[in-house]
Amino acid sequence: MNKLIEPFKKIYGRLNKRQRMWLNGLTVFNLLIFVILAFFTPSGLFSPFLLSMIIQFLIIWYYSTIRNDRKKTKIREWVDALVFAVVAATLIRGFVVEAYTIPTSSMEKSLLVGDFLFVSKVHYGPRVPMTPLSFPFAHHTMPLINTQSYLEWVKLPFMRLPGFTDIERNDVVVFNYPMEDYRPTDKRENYIKRCLAIPGDDLEIIDRQVHVNGKASENPPEHQFNYRIQTNGGAINPKVLEKMHVTEGGPIAAKGIFQYTLTHENKEKIDKMKNVTDIRPVNLPKGYAQEMLFPHDKQFAWNLDNYGPIHVPKAGETLTLDEKNIHVYRRIIEFYEHNTLSIAGGKFIINGEETDTYTFKLNYYFMMGDNRHNSADSRYWGFVPEDHIVGKAWLIWMSWDANGSFFSKIRWNRLFNLIS
Repeated sequence: MNKLIEPFKKIYGRLNKRQRMWLNGLTVFNLLIFVILAFFTPSGLFSPFLLSMIIQFLIIWYYSTIRNDRKKTKIREWVDALVFAVVAATLIRGFVVEAYTIPTSSMEKSLLVGDFLFVSKVHYGPRVPMTPLSFPFAHHTMPLINTQSYLEWVKLPFMRLPGFTDIERNDVVVFNYPMEDYRPTDKRENYIKRCLAIPGDDLEIIDRQVHVNGKASENPPEHQFNYRIQTNGGAINPKVLEKMHVTEGGPIAAKGIFQYTLTHENKEKIDKMKNVTDIRPVNLPKGYAQEMLFPHDKQFAWNLDNYGPIHVPKAGETLTLDEKNIHVYRRIIEFYEHNTLSIAGGKFIINGEETDTYTFKLNYYFMMGDNRHNSADSRYWGFVPEDHIVGKAWLIWMSWDANGSFFSKIRWNRLFNLIS
């Protein structure tokens, strides 16, 4: 045992006081993160924990052997400490956990605008950067000067390190927006939605209710729909709406008719108001086509409330192509999996060869927001490929209400809540 510990003691002894301080701080941070993870998700932690500690050891080895070989000035010591902090934070952000902010209302009321999250990279396995030459802590745009924060001189293929779970139905997932064709995959805008269907599933929405593989899915407790409300001509008290945290909607064309985005609980409360004569969900009928929805073809008379059925592709699965489903899977074949596709005389030519089948290379997911009538999600732009997955939304560490008064800016009841 002493023989194993001796090299680490020797390296630690070569560090100066400031480097030891950074090492100790980083070690405590590593242990804290994984103790918390172990408490809530006790299985499969050894691999990411070992990876994190190896990365930390390599950094310390660099400082103890190379940097300490020459005498340093005070300025050099501070520069070294700063570089060490940046490298350590970048590795933790890239391979362990990253902060994320909720910018839109598409996940309300499960997640609110102004929620600050920790996104776990270790749950599904950290993704190796595909565009490694980039400015630390900037996603795709440099702060202040608004220029591109990365260089495309070096591009790496998609590779994911081992995680300790697969994406499961109803997980809240952060991923790169698939439709930003002008950016590298890992530099596309980050989106957050709930995974409704995993590879191999068949999904259909019937009168607003999601069905997967023929069974009604469990709805998130705080999911929302738009409701049409009829009153006796009077208004709905805005103070009551504020107390219920209703933030979307208002009066529409006719006097006494309103439309608000509500959870089921808030719908029940409004239904009991004395001046409310009728309340019902907005529900587009089956067969009414919204052509802005995926796959953007007239053959599919789908809308937000009645959508599908649609099959979610699985890696290794072979599909028989036809004149209808080619509209659903064409983007996968051409863009996500980098093939050439042409159609001539009803025949499909992929990479120069005529075929009537296609075998998928990647897994795909169907994502939707909990704010079902106010979410730009897979119903609009289709599937999310596995190489776009960033991580699992794990913990709300801060929640800030921009419209709150001075003493209620922080939503104290949401701090350190696990995301489910």
